[in-house]
Amino acid sequence: MLMGNDCHDCSRYNRMEMKNVNKDIVAWLEDIVEENNSRIERKEWKSKYNSYVVYDYEPFCTDGFEINLVITSYDAAYLSFIKYLYDEKISTIEYLNSCIGA
Repeated sequence: MLMGNDCHDCSRYNRMEMKNVNKDIVAWLEDIVEENNSRIERKEWKSKYNSYVVYDYEPFCTDGFEINLVITSYDAAYLSFIKYLYDEKISTIEYLNSCIGA
């Protein structure tokens, strides 16, 4: 997670980058961002095999791509809370997957 005060359009925003977001929870994360007075400034699909291949829309086949987001907010506390919720969700998913695999 990178946080700073340099958004491409306005230095009043705080910024957070999230890399390789699980595609199964992107919709959930987008809702969380909206609910916490923040917005997604950039959403991109980047090839895991060729760093030059980057789309700003969902490609026909998403296998081999990672989803990266840039989230901005006036208040860094919202970004910290979004990151906390995301980390907790990932942790819960990993825990439940380990229970299934045991």
